[in-house]
Amino acid sequence: MTRLAKQGSIFAALAGVALFACVQGEKTAQSADSTARNLTLAPTESTAALKDVPARATEAAKPALEKKAPVKKPVAAKPAPLMLAAGARVPATANDTISTRSAKAGDSFTATVSQDVKDATGRVVIPAGATVSGTITAAEPAPNPNSTGRIDLSVTSVSVHGKSYAIDASVVAMDTIMKGRGVTKADAAKVAGGAVAGAIVGKLLGKNTKGAVIGGAAGAAAGAAAARASRDIDVVIPKGAAITVKLNAPLTVKTA
Repeated sequence: MTRLAKQGSIFAALAGVALFACVQGEKTAQSADSTARNLTLAPTESTAALKDVPARATEAAKPALEKKAPVKKPVAAKPAPLMLAAGARVPATANDTISTRSAKAGDSFTATVSQDVKDATGRVVIPAGATVSGTITAAEPAPNPNSTGRIDLSVTSVSVHGKSYAIDASVVAMDTIMKGRGVTKADAAKVAGGAVAGAIVGKLLGKNTKGAVIGGAAGAAAGAAAARASRDIDVVIPKGAAITVKLNAPLTVKTA
């Protein structure tokens, strides 16, 4: 009986030890499980602890660079056209000799502007060197030294910087000279005719050769005088002679 009691005590003690071991095992397991969970959660908790400042917001995407429109250079305003008022005078010089001996109505001529022609503000409208063009409207030599010949010019255009402009203008002055043509065949015929007529008259009057000679000489002299009296005198505008043109109407010239 006593032996059974002892065995029961032993069994009870073993059971207690086993129970204690189980309890300790559960605690150990729980502790290990908690440790494992702590190790697993530590990074998250640690990170959370370190992030004591708010997370930086995601930067907004940079807008695409806008294309800049090309800068237009300011266009300078064109100056107003140049204008000469009616009555303005244009000095020029003849480019070639014009003579009533060879010229005839309808022939063309040119002259070169000799000085800058400016408007009321001082701007040059027709520069020196510009070309004036026109036609000869009359070319009549003087029939004798006691009369005057005639040469008339008409201006039609002026060329400025290579561009031609029609103009309404008149030639109001020009340098001319009177030039005799010298002894012509017609003059010789007049002298010879006078000599023959004088010789005939001398012969008729003097009835001798001497009278015929004297008459011939007198007739020749008379014929020469007649030739001189009727000899043509040309009106000449020499090359380089001054010609003055006056505008009858305003002239507008585009700026260069």
